Amino acid sequence: MSRPGNHLGPHKARKRFGQNFLVDGNVIDRIVASIHPRDGEWVVEIGPGKGALTARLADKVDHLRVIELDRDLVPWLKVQFERHPDFALFQADALKFDFSQLAPEGKPLRIVGNLPYNISTPLIFHLLTYADQVSDMHFMLQKEVVNRLAAGPGEKAYGRLGIMVQYDCQVEALFEVPPGAFDPAPKVDSAIVRLIPHTQRPFVANNRKTLEQLVNVAFQQRRKTLRNALKNLVLPEQLDELPVDAGLRPEALSLEDYVRLANALDDLNS
Repeated sequence: MSRPGNHLGPHKARKRFGQNFLVDGNVIDRIVASIHPRDGEWVVEIGPGKGALTARLADKVDHLRVIELDRDLVPWLKVQFERHPDFALFQADALKFDFSQLAPEGKPLRIVGNLPYNISTPLIFHLLTYADQVSDMHFMLQKEVVNRLAAGPGEKAYGRLGIMVQYDCQVEALFEVPPGAFDPAPKVDSAIVRLIPHTQRPFVANNRKTLEQLVNVAFQQRRKTLRNALKNLVLPEQLDELPVDAGLRPEALSLEDYVRLANALDDLNS
């Protein structure tokens, strides 16, 4: 199959779409090796751009779905992949897209993408609402975001994003990608991350919204102790009833601690 990326002509990356096209063949090969797509799987690519990664995926799997926002790229992508056994292209905003329509019953999705950095965090949270229909996700993200996703207690990058994504997924930072692998080159380093939704969560919150609210409130004042951060959520006399030391800072608590604390707050407020 011909390799897209070389025949499109002078399509300029659009800043409003956050476009940085991946052009380094060695990096693309490494990404595909990390994904290890196999025939019979249902693969979804978000933001195929000029199709450099799409072409490698198309060589590996029959069932390929792509979601592209840029209308100018859509006709060209259709022409390039129209002979593929089972290829479907959706011109849509991935942030608003219903991913449940893509997989037949009982067939989990494998989602991949070089995500625009300006929407990566909200898009990941959107995709997590479909976690029970997804076997794994591999994304190219800003290195700083990958660090936040993978961070643990006590690390500088640890915070709301990592805790809430780790509640739903196993997170693995795979490798870094330099700016020169893209056209145009971004001003930041990138990295590949693997997210595997838990088939069974190691820690279960009785109310997810309570957990989200707790983590959000705690890290709004990350340099303060929990005693100060939680003063609007619990009465002063209830602090001693909590299952964690209220004298700790938010960054010292593990995911398990936050789930236990969220469940305790629900009990106190019930």
